Amino acid sequence: MRVLRAGDAALLVETGDLATAHRLNAALRDTPLPGVVDVVPGEQTVLVVADASADLDRLAARLPRLPLPGDAEGDADPVEIPVVYDGADLDEVADLTGLSRDELVRRHSAASYTVAYLGFSPGFGYLSGLDPALHVARRESPRTAVPAGSVAIAGPYAAVYPSRSPGGWRLLGHSGLRLWDVSRDPPSLLRPGTRVRFVAKERP
Repeated sequence: MRVLRAGDAALLVETGDLATAHRLNAALRDTPLPGVVDVVPGEQTVLVVADASADLDRLAARLPRLPLPGDAEGDADPVEIPVVYDGADLDEVADLTGLSRDELVRRHSAASYTVAYLGFSPGFGYLSGLDPALHVARRESPRTAVPAGSVAIAGPYAAVYPSRSPGGWRLLGHSGLRLWDVSRDPPSLLRPGTRVRFVAKERP
C-alpha cells in the first residue's frame, strides 16, 4: 500500500488490488478518521480528502496501519437486479461472442458481480465479474440517449444505467429497479464492494 499526496488537501492510497481498495473504503466509511471529509474509492486506489484541521503527514502514516475488515460488505446479501433481456444489442453481442442468445443470457445472469467503483453518472456502478466470454468492446458510435434501467456490458464490466444519458455500452436488456433515488439515503443503491446478481425475468 502506497500513500501519495494529492494536492493540498487529499491523499491518494494505491492499494494494488480491488479487494484492498474496497476494504480500506469500508474501514474509512465505518470508522471515519478525524479531519477526513470524503473518501472516493477507485478500482485500485482510494482518495482520502481532508479538511484544514487534518495533519496530512500524520494521516498518511496512519492509513496503512488501519485495521481492515475481512470483507467490504460482510454478510450482506447481494443486490438482486431483475432483467428482461430484450436489449437492442443482444443479437449483435451474440454474433460477436459466437454464443446463442440463450447462452448469452445464461452466462450474464449466472455470474457473481461486485461493484468495482462508481463513476460516469450518479449511481453508475462498474461491475466486475463479467464472464470473459462476454467481453466485447464499446459501440463505435455511442447512443445520444440510453434509457434509465438499461443493462449493459463493455470490456470487462457490466452496468445498469441509473438515469437517461448518452452511452456507448452494449445493451442486453432493461430493469425496473431504481438505482439512483434522491429521496433515498443514500441515494445510490450500489456502492463499491456491493455484490450484485442479475435475475432473468420474462417480458411482462
